[in-house]
Order: sequence, then structure tokens, then C-alpha cells
Amino acid sequence: MALTATIRKAELQISDMDRGYYATHNLTLAQHPSETDERLMVRLLAFALNAEDRLEFGKGLSSEDDPDLLELDYTGDILQWIDLGHPDESRVRKACNRSRRVQIINYGGNASDIWWQKQGKHLARFNNLSVLDLPAEFVERWGEQVQRAMRWSVLIQDGEVQILNDQIQLDVIPAWRKRAAE
Repeated sequence: MALTATIRKAELQISDMDRGYYATHNLTLAQHPSETDERLMVRLLAFALNAEDRLEFGKGLSSEDDPDLLELDYTGDILQWIDLGHPDESRVRKACNRSRRVQIINYGGNASDIWWQKQGKHLARFNNLSVLDLPAEFVERWGEQVQRAMRWSVLIQDGEVQILNDQIQLDVIPAWRKRAAE
């Protein structure tokens, strides 16, 4: 018998002072049976870091051709493609050719360093690509917070991210390995 996705609900109250974006989003996330809690929560954080009215979750692990998150314009063209983890260079090239902006969010600790050492030179040529790295310790603690229904306030200021609810506050400063050309 095939396993089904676990449905998670999240309310994010986002105050992004760096971008001047303030909104509350009620989100539904489908957690694929093979998706770890850490990866699910990184997807949630990726949404908060890039929140826009048209940003949405992709088809996820069940579809290799789709990004983890994407933002479409009104004509259906991809404005932003967001992938998590350590995609290969051919996937990143495809994303950069199909989208105005591409963001890769690494969250694998030492594995991210190895991936960047291997892929960094090849990825440098893509002007519309950004690569962001989350510390492994933060990702582990963030992954422990997964619940069926979640409510989080996310404050982003001067590159620092504060995530809090009634029980806990987590702070992280994501590190940029590469920023897209403006």
C-alpha cells in the first residue's frame, strides 16, 4: 500500500523589514512520506524569506521537474524558482534559463560545503542565481518544531531572521554563498 502525504497547516506572520513586506499567510504543506521534518521546515522558512502574493509551493518531491517553491507572473512565466538542498549543475542551468531569479537554499551542513566546492565554479556564471546556506544546528532545531498546525511570527531585519511562537524563539543569520546580480 502506498504511503500518502501528511498535511501540515501553518500560519506565518511575516515582517520583512529588509524588503518592506508585511503579511500573514495561511499555508497548507503536503509532506511527502520521504520528506524529512527538517526539509519541510526549510521549505516553510524559504517561503517566509521570499514571501510574495504569488509565491507558491511546487509539486515537491513527487515531481522532479518542478521547483520546491515558485513565483509566477500573470502570464504564467516563472519569476522565481527556489530549490532546496544540493541540485546538480544541469538542474540549476535549466532553472536559470526558465526563470528570472533562481535561489538555492542549502541546509546540509558539511554536505553543503562539499557541494559548493564541487559546483561553485560552474554556478558562478549564472547572474540570476543566489545560493543561501542555513547552519545545520539551526535546521535541526527548526525541524524539531514541526506540528500538524503551526503558528509562527517571522521577523527579518538586517539579514537576521527571528522565528517565534508561544513556546520558542529561534534566530538565524543565513549565509550567502552567491548573490544574483541586481
